[in-house]
Amino acid sequence: MGQGLSCRVQDEHGLFTAVQFGDIEHVKSVLSKDPLVVHTKSVYDRHSALHIAAANGQIEIVTMLLEDGSVNPDLLNRHKQTPLMLAAMHGKINCVKKLIEARANILMFDSLNGRTCLHYAAYYGHSECLETILSAARTSHVAASWGFSRFVNIRDGKGATPLHLAARQRRPRCVHMLLDSGALVCASTGGYGFAGSTPLHLAARGGSMDCIRELLAWGADRLQKDASGRIPYLVALKHKNDGCAALLNPSAAEPLVWPSPLKFISELNQDAKALLEQALMEANREREKTILKGTCYSVPSPSRSDTSAADDDMSEVSETELCCICFDQVCTIEVQDCGHQMCAQCTLALCCHNKPNPTTASLTAPVCPFCRSNIAQLVVAKVKVNAADQDLDLYPSPKLPKLRKPRNLSEGSSSFKSLSGVPSFGRIVGRGSGRISADIDCIDKP
Repeated sequence: MGQGLSCRVQDEHGLFTAVQFGDIEHVKSVLSKDPLVVHTKSVYDRHSALHIAAANGQIEIVTMLLEDGSVNPDLLNRHKQTPLMLAAMHGKINCVKKLIEARANILMFDSLNGRTCLHYAAYYGHSECLETILSAARTSHVAASWGFSRFVNIRDGKGATPLHLAARQRRPRCVHMLLDSGALVCASTGGYGFAGSTPLHLAARGGSMDCIRELLAWGADRLQKDASGRIPYLVALKHKNDGCAALLNPSAAEPLVWPSPLKFISELNQDAKALLEQALMEANREREKTILKGTCYSVPSPSRSDTSAADDDMSEVSETELCCICFDQVCTIEVQDCGHQMCAQCTLALCCHNKPNPTTASLTAPVCPFCRSNIAQLVVAKVKVNAADQDLDLYPSPKLPKLRKPRNLSEGSSSFKSLSGVPSFGRIVGRGSGRISADIDCIDKP
C-alpha cells in the first residue's frame, strides 16, 4: 500500500489526478466551473475525490471538500470503504482527525472483511490513528448507543477483533493501547487464522516477543487452546519462533500481571500509570533473563553508563525518601487518602498477581501497608533533595525516571526480584505511507 501509483481512470477534468498530488488550485478551478463534478467517482473502484484525498493525506483538499457541505464524509467506494477507513489504513492522522470532526461514522463496516476504521488502524500499526479513533468512540454517540467496550472488541467478518489483528501483524504499541482501552486479552477468533485463536496464539505465529510481553502482562492465558487443541507455545514452535516459545513454555515461571480489574488502578493518572507499567515490564524482563539465558534472544542488561547515572541520581536523594518497605528504591508513589509513600515495585507487590483467575469477577482492593486503610487512589509522589530540601517533581519532562535495581527482593505474587530500570517498549514497524490511485484495490491480507 505504500508505493506511488498513477490514476488509471477516466478523468477528463483532471480532478482525481489533481487531488492525488495535492494540486488544490486545479481542484478549485475544476469545481468552480462545474460544482457537480465533486460527486463523480472513478470507474472501477468507485473512489470519490474525498477517498483519494484522505488516502493520500491531502489535508487541505479534504478540508475544502468537507467545508463545502454537499460532500458526505461517509461516501462508500466499491468495497464499501469510507474515506476514514482509507485514511486510517494509510496512517494519515490529520485526515483522520478532520473526518472525525466532520462527524464521519466510525461504525461503518466494509464489504471485504467486515472491518471498521479501528480494524484498519490496528492492522497497519498506525497507533496515532488508533488513539484518535478510540478517543472519538469515548465521546461520541458510540459510547452511549453501542458502548465503548463493545466497540473496542468489535469483530470483523471472520471473528477477529482489532487486538487479534494487531497481535498477528506485530504491532506492540497498538496491542498496548487496545489492552489499556479494555480489549479482551483471551478472546477467540472465528475464521481468522486458525479457529479459536487468541491474540496470544496470533502473536506466537507472528513471532513478536514485544506483543507477547504485553499480552502476558495483561493476563493472557498460556494454556488456552485453539479449536485444534494447540496452546500458543506449540504455535510458536511450529513457526520456529524459538524466543516466543521460550516465553510461552508452560513450564516457565508465570509472568506478573497488570491488575486492571482494580478500580484505583484503572483510574490512575497517566504519570503514575506509566511508572507502574514500567516497573511491571521490567519485573517480567528480569524473569525473561532466566528463561532466555544462553539463547540468542537473551535480554540485554542495562549499560554501565545507565547504571552509573541512576546511582548518581540516587545519591542526591535523602535517605528519608527511600521506600520504608524495601529500603532500596526511591518513593515514587503516594497512597491517597492517607499520604504514605512507597516505591513503584512495592506498590505492584501489593497489587499484582501471577496468574489471573478467570472465574473471579473482581479483586479485593489492597490496603496501605503502613496504616491499613483502604487505597482510594495512587498518585506520583514528590521527593526532597538534600541540596535545598525542596520538593522535586519526578516528572519535569515526559521521560520516565530510571528505576534502581533492588538488592534483595523475593520472587512471587507479593514481591519482586532483581528489578532493573531501563524501559523497553517494542519498536513499531511497518508504518506505510504513500499514494493511492483512484482505482487501486484496497484489499489486505487476512
